[in-house]
Amino acid sequence: MSTYKSPLHEMSETTPTDYWNDSCAMDELSYGVEHGAVGATTNPVIVVDVLKKAYQDWDGRIRQIIREMPKATEDDVAWRLIDEMAAKAAALLRPTFEATKGKKGRLSMQTNAKFNRNPEAMVEQALHFTTVIPNLNVKMPVTAAGLEAIEEATYRGISVNATVSFTVPQALAVGEAVERGLKRREQEGLDVAEMAPVSTVMVGRTDDWLKVVANKHDIIVDPAYLDWAGVAVMKRAYGIYQERGYRARLLAAAYRNHLHWSQFIGGDVVTTIPYAWAKRFNGSDVPVIERIHDPVDPTIVNGLLDKFEEFRKAYEPDGMTIEQFEGYGATRRTLRQFIGGYAELCQMMRDIMIPNPDK
Repeated sequence: MSTYKSPLHEMSETTPTDYWNDSCAMDELSYGVEHGAVGATTNPVIVVDVLKKAYQDWDGRIRQIIREMPKATEDDVAWRLIDEMAAKAAALLRPTFEATKGKKGRLSMQTNAKFNRNPEAMVEQALHFTTVIPNLNVKMPVTAAGLEAIEEATYRGISVNATVSFTVPQALAVGEAVERGLKRREQEGLDVAEMAPVSTVMVGRTDDWLKVVANKHDIIVDPAYLDWAGVAVMKRAYGIYQERGYRARLLAAAYRNHLHWSQFIGGDVVTTIPYAWAKRFNGSDVPVIERIHDPVDPTIVNGLLDKFEEFRKAYEPDGMTIEQFEGYGATRRTLRQFIGGYAELCQMMRDIMIPNPDK
């Protein structure tokens, strides 16, 4: 009989691969911690999802916030709610954070996606987040402006979580930006020992974008290949990270199938897994064995390189310049979704602050 509660628990106990819960919902995070999760994440889109699932848990507090802040805009109320959700979830991870001296047990808070072109605004908000919770990673997009903010925030002692990232060039740019920030701190005699930066590759969104491109341009390719694109990108980035010794850890996000978990087992990486996928993985018969070093079939990689210039941009280390990141299709799609999620959250606050008299 297994001594492990689940496959994710086994992975967490027997490999260097960390499991994070991709939500700040308390019941989902509690399940994650029970099965080995040592981190979690939040953003306005996730907050909207939490509210939709458990609005009754937060309605009273939202109305109280509105009374406490008589001059607040809907944006002010939304961000206070985000802060409070983050603080509540982060408390569950605090024991792990303290036991590992800051290396694990962190919750990611995301800067306003509307700031994606403004590094100063991102850093200012990141500094605010440090007053909300101590066990923090701050999510910033891997645009040119975001990379400026990532370096500066790292220099300021903030552990980042680089997000809106889908490609090897983006992952490498993050590795370099974090190193610059860490080295600036070290040159001034500032501590870096308890920092834990991560660099996200949204592997499922890499796949999603190639599927959009295939449909837009009538590209025919073995459909199974398209479920390996993000895996190939993540594995190539991981190999380069290991060679160069970057201190940021890679993080796989945006799950679409079990490859986005099973292919990374054994790596010194983070897997940030939505609750629904975690339950599916834990109910599966996928064995927990090391696969991070198993190469993606060259036939698949070459087939994607041959058919998709967008995959070449994602897979080759020099596939894009930093200035081109903002225009990459997956970046635009994701920023639009994140900004849209924030707008929906503000609309929810507005509906409470100014109820519709016609309903």
